[in-house]
Amino acid sequence: MRVKDTLNLGKTKFKMRGNLPVREAQWQKEWEENKLYEQRLKLNKGKPRFDLHDGPPFANGNIHIGHAMNKISKDIIVRFKNMNGYYAPYVPGWDTHGLPIEQQLTKQGVDRKKMNLADYRQLCQDFAQEEVKKQMADFKRLGVMGDWDHPYITFQPEYEAEEIRVFGKMFEKGYIYKGKKPVYWSPSSESTLAEAEVEYHDIKSPSIYVSFPVKDGKGLLDPQNTYFLIWTTTPWTIPTNQGITVNPGFDYSVVQVDDKRYVVGTDRLEVVAEELGWNDYKITQHLKGKDMDRMVAKHPLYDRDSLVMNALHVTASDGTGLVHTASGFGEDDYNVAQKYGIPVYSPMDNKGCFTEEIEDPDLVGLFYNDANKVVSEKLKKSGNLLKLSFFTHSYPHDWRTKKPVIYRATTQWFASIDKCRQQILDQIDQVNFTPSWGKLRLHNMIKDRGDWVISRQRAWGVPLPIFYAEDGTPIVTPETIEHIAQIFAKEGSNAWYKKTAKELLPEGFTSEHSPNGKFTKETDILDVWFDSGSSHQAVLAKRPDLRFPCDLYLEGSDQYRGWFNSSLITSVAAKGIAPYRGILSQGFVLDEKGHKMSKSLGNVISPNDVIKQMGAEIIRLWVASVDTTSDVAVSQDILRQTSESYRKIRNTFRYMLANTSDFDPQVNRVEYQDLNSIDQYMEVCLNDLVKICLDSYERYDFNNVYKKVFAFISNDLSAFYLDFAKDVLYIESQNSHARRSMQTVIYDAAVKLAKILTPILPHTMEEVWSFLKEKEDYVQLAEMPQVETYSNHDELTENWHKFMNLRDDVLKVLEEARDQKLIGKSFEAAVTIYPTADMQTVLTKLNANFRQILIVSKLTIASGAAPENAQKLPNGAFIVEHAEGEVCPRCRMIKTDIGADNKIPMLCGRCAKIVEEDYPEAVQEGLEE
Repeated sequence: MRVKDTLNLGKTKFKMRGNLPVREAQWQKEWEENKLYEQRLKLNKGKPRFDLHDGPPFANGNIHIGHAMNKISKDIIVRFKNMNGYYAPYVPGWDTHGLPIEQQLTKQGVDRKKMNLADYRQLCQDFAQEEVKKQMADFKRLGVMGDWDHPYITFQPEYEAEEIRVFGKMFEKGYIYKGKKPVYWSPSSESTLAEAEVEYHDIKSPSIYVSFPVKDGKGLLDPQNTYFLIWTTTPWTIPTNQGITVNPGFDYSVVQVDDKRYVVGTDRLEVVAEELGWNDYKITQHLKGKDMDRMVAKHPLYDRDSLVMNALHVTASDGTGLVHTASGFGEDDYNVAQKYGIPVYSPMDNKGCFTEEIEDPDLVGLFYNDANKVVSEKLKKSGNLLKLSFFTHSYPHDWRTKKPVIYRATTQWFASIDKCRQQILDQIDQVNFTPSWGKLRLHNMIKDRGDWVISRQRAWGVPLPIFYAEDGTPIVTPETIEHIAQIFAKEGSNAWYKKTAKELLPEGFTSEHSPNGKFTKETDILDVWFDSGSSHQAVLAKRPDLRFPCDLYLEGSDQYRGWFNSSLITSVAAKGIAPYRGILSQGFVLDEKGHKMSKSLGNVISPNDVIKQMGAEIIRLWVASVDTTSDVAVSQDILRQTSESYRKIRNTFRYMLANTSDFDPQVNRVEYQDLNSIDQYMEVCLNDLVKICLDSYERYDFNNVYKKVFAFISNDLSAFYLDFAKDVLYIESQNSHARRSMQTVIYDAAVKLAKILTPILPHTMEEVWSFLKEKEDYVQLAEMPQVETYSNHDELTENWHKFMNLRDDVLKVLEEARDQKLIGKSFEAAVTIYPTADMQTVLTKLNANFRQILIVSKLTIASGAAPENAQKLPNGAFIVEHAEGEVCPRCRMIKTDIGADNKIPMLCGRCAKIVEEDYPEAVQEGLEE
């Protein structure tokens, strides 16, 4: 018999390499076939509920790494909740209406203007359906578990019907109205945009200073050679100027420059003078903004007046303190014009070109940006252009076409925010925000938000359910809304385009505004944010497996102005309550240099590519390893580092499984009170870890779960407990108390860590679970570990923490001995410790095999004064010598009693005794190395 055959060497079929790209797909297929999601929910029936409502990603193209972070984060939460005493369903959803899909069809050669609208919309739906399938496969491949057979999709008939009912309820309460006012307009999309559809990029713009001759100075300003001076970056809006706005509280100066006088804000005078090269100017007069109210200027180009008005939006941060005002092309301009009874003037078509309504024939048909040059030349010719220059600044762009947008007054349907603003703000106070700053951010957005333009001039979306009578009166009644909702629920919203107005109205419907019984339909569709923002009604309130309001919305921080915002408005407006009890927002995914990911920069990382190379578990572990509440970095190098961390976790589990393969928890378990002191300590440390992780999961702090678990695996287990465990697990008798005591802890650690890590690494932990002897077939059907209470917790941990300080001292002197070539491995050392009095007390209380724990061949705890040659450290004095004797071929320690046992002379006394008891045949046959 060989010496190796007498060792309890751990064995397991749990592989060192995970082969994740292959094995994950196999696990997922098994989960689906065995309906694990349904099994988990069935187990949780009757438990407290936890509903996370999925924000719908837009169905367009394969998922990106931001999608992956979002969906994995949700999956971690839902998996944890289901394993920790909650009934937590997960219904994935998709946003499918809107311009991007129309653009994709255009790229494929589809011309919507040559098609029947209903047929075109069917093409849009077919395209969206294929994109949903594509993304669903991507999400499932990440290991995200949910009700994939019954997702919610915004083009589903039942969804569209409920969206119509939300609109109807808001209309009934007086929150919906039609008006003409400036809104974000995208000439490139030929449609209005919501605030959430606008992003900012730098552009180069003209900067002009323009003088407006004073016509009526109300006796305070001499009209002769006196001018109001304005500054603007949009020369193209000058032809539509209707007034000049000043701040009533500001001081204004009249400045003499050569033979002309200019009115300028006093606080802006120095800057303006430098800009215009006024080296020699004289202030001739001061007056207040309120004094100029209703003065009259002449338009710098045309024979018409411009009214001077007062408003507080005028600032002293830029410009001249006098603001050129065009009611059709600015929100503040519109508001002040309304106050002064000035009609909205917006002579521009959907493509951003001036219409014949403009007074200047040279501008008719001209694109607004091209008009900048023409207008500037006209101002120069009229003598009213004081300076033209160019500067680069941040400007709003259409987030889809990436082209500039303008403020343009058009007739649109609006949802009034003013009428329910306070109610919305009150509801925000009832919501829990993670991170906490989210509350103030959403509060300020609602506080400052203008009315919501909800109409869009597109084809692919839910039509506004509005009819018009013969005289143009809009018709929206509870009866018409419910009738349309029922039609949409059966046939989908395409019925609006397949049926006439009469066919869509309730049977026998009449209106005093249509004496001839003729009606027409609205052609605009609802803003896509109204679509997704109605999901609380269409999904949470309608599906029997979900609940309204839900517990959590989780999306990127951009959704404070997007889905968080629109959902809150529609829910409060229609039902008087927020749709969520909590909001968790995440940052954006950037490259390792902090740059936004884009194909042009070549820094895009595809989740599908990572899965093929490394596996979905690596992406999942990366998500858990970063603080997702802020912007996070990802790169191939970062993912490779994550892969190394994964390997460390996997190999630690492999060691634990191998060394508990002969451990039956039903038979071999040692109760806590009977565990050796060091094993009790590790059981307590494991229990403390469980508590921290459960608390962290509850706070959605996956990053802390990862950090604490990885530190425990690396430091407490690998670098400490499992390091000296070999001397017990391999060497001691198979059924010895010391070995079974340690195996109890290692097995518990494997079980509890597998459960703790399942929300993050479900594929790997499922593989681990298949090697454990637990009653559940799958770890996902198990419960999270409970936090235990140990009566000796405080004293035990305090004493072992003190011992760890002593261990640090020993490691230090061993390292120095190694540097001096006195020893090689620590097993070659004989260490003598002269502990401090306090440490001596600790060692006595712990009563452990410290030689074994310190991994040395000989350890002496000495008393009395330490000799001069002892190295003094905080916890005692230390002497390291090379151990005397020979190396035992079984335990690898240097011993002086090798050969003392005549029956097995090649072993040390300890090993000989163990072998004689466990392997009597070795005595008969003899041992060989």
